[in-house]
Amino acid sequence: MIGLGTYAFFWQHSDRVDEPLTLRGALEATRELDVDLFQICDFAPLEAMTGREISDAAVTARDLGLAIELGTKGIEPARLGRFLDIADVFDARLVRSMLFGPDSRPTMSEAEAWLRGILPLFESAGVTLALETYEQVATADLVRLVASIGSPRLGICLDPANVVARLELPGTCVELAADHVVNIHAKDFAFDRQPGWVGFTYSGAPLGEGLHDYPRLLKTVRPRGRGIDEPRADEPGVDEPGINEIVEHWLPWQGDAETTVRTERAWTRTAIDYLRSTP
Repeated sequence: MIGLGTYAFFWQHSDRVDEPLTLRGALEATRELDVDLFQICDFAPLEAMTGREISDAAVTARDLGLAIELGTKGIEPARLGRFLDIADVFDARLVRSMLFGPDSRPTMSEAEAWLRGILPLFESAGVTLALETYEQVATADLVRLVASIGSPRLGICLDPANVVARLELPGTCVELAADHVVNIHAKDFAFDRQPGWVGFTYSGAPLGEGLHDYPRLLKTVRPRGRGIDEPRADEPGVDEPGINEIVEHWLPWQGDAETTVRTERAWTRTAIDYLRSTP
């Protein structure tokens, strides 16, 4: 399934626009684009919402016919337990996170212990925890951690754009993580020369127009229908429904709010069209 994430509305949610988009507004905009999935990922207002406000948001999503995924940062048991509770309200089947959180940087041994302690709750609830590839943890180490735990409800959120910051090649990240991918962040990226040719800026690009070899990712990971005819190696006898592809952007500020929002919306439409047209 193709979905939109809160990072596809990054500037529209921000306080740099006159009327920041609410969560409800993002859900409605997703529905207007004929997209059936929304990932509420690293959206700070969610953690400040009351139980009633979260329930109201879940009702809005259901009324709009949207499936929901969640996202946070960190794997402290209390944090993951909280998001598992929120997932229950939204009937979300996936929570994306990262090993390091705002207030925690566990060692790999600590991370394994925390995950082994909380994952039985995810397994009982039928919710998958997806740990994202990013620059603070080597992809090989993340893969090794996920493989060593071997839970059917633990996998990798593949975002090969992130790992360039630790001098990993995106294609290598894709190859290493492929067998454990349960979620994909779909965004493109490119380098641009700085004025005067003094260095480069690594930033976003419209999907399909940058350096990301997305067709190679599709060929390697096979997210669309993987498991329809074959079980996962780490979960014998259980079929996968396919892997969701969540649209995000790394759009630089375009000088003013109107231009930035217009460009952000255009990039979203481009990404949806690209994903729908790419076999």
